[in-house]
Amino acid sequence: MKTKIWIPVSIVILISITQACAQTDGSQIKNTEKKFQAKAPQTQPFGKEAFAPSKTTTLRWLGMAGFLINSRGTTMMVDPLLEGYDMPLLMDFPIKPKDVPHLDAVFATHSDNDHYSVETFRDMASVTKEFHSTIYVDSLMKNEGLHSFGHYIGETFHVGNVSVKLTLADHAWQNNFPKPGQRYYEPGDACGFWFDTPDGSIWAPGDSRFMQEQLHMPTPDAILFDYSEDAAFHSGLEGAIKIANAYPNTPLILGHWGFVDAPDFIPFNGDPEKLRKGVINPERIIVLAPGQPYTLTKLKKTSKK
Repeated sequence: MKTKIWIPVSIVILISITQACAQTDGSQIKNTEKKFQAKAPQTQPFGKEAFAPSKTTTLRWLGMAGFLINSRGTTMMVDPLLEGYDMPLLMDFPIKPKDVPHLDAVFATHSDNDHYSVETFRDMASVTKEFHSTIYVDSLMKNEGLHSFGHYIGETFHVGNVSVKLTLADHAWQNNFPKPGQRYYEPGDACGFWFDTPDGSIWAPGDSRFMQEQLHMPTPDAILFDYSEDAAFHSGLEGAIKIANAYPNTPLILGHWGFVDAPDFIPFNGDPEKLRKGVINPERIIVLAPGQPYTLTKLKKTSKK
């Protein structure tokens, strides 16, 4: 019997980005002199009360890139990673999978293990009605026996009282490091999600290189903001500022920062203070503690700049 050796995606990314640094000046990705690491506020644990019916839509950062959305009792998680990560962490997760009482849906923007956490998804399968992602990631979830659905970019469907649409993303970092037998990753293998709730719209762009299309979305009432200063496989600081300023009044709820203890690994090391310096209306940058609630409200109708 052949033994399969499984290497976590995050380790593969770390190795790959290190290799990329050897091919470039490394300034975009790795800075060996970096001493400061921005850290999220202290975790605020929560329990079943966060999943109860309500008259509002509440968002909670789960740490890493994950979020919990409770829209008047319709409960959903986006990219939840709540256990078993293979890199050291600065923070505790605000809830464990065994303490999640129920979920109407769980969404994965792409297959990296800090977004599609197989262990987390498996351990929440018994309390989750359905899982959603791209066609490719759905095939992976089906291999795990999850009750999953795959969708194309632009496809719309409903979960309870929420309309969901897949948005375009480009996070095909694997194509930069081809290996024998490796599939070619298409832009449609990764996605973002747009949620229309009774209390406003939420855009979760997911991990993505900067794309001009990201500047021409309808104005969302909140962005679950993928904030990474890595400009090779994410938007980078410059791209993040462009996206933020395309929607100058939209609250930016930061994720993908301040959680992993890896000060020389820029993909996890966005500093909110750098973002504030370039963003119009910087007071709308929302730095939540993991688990801290945020109530969604609709923006006043204004013309987009």
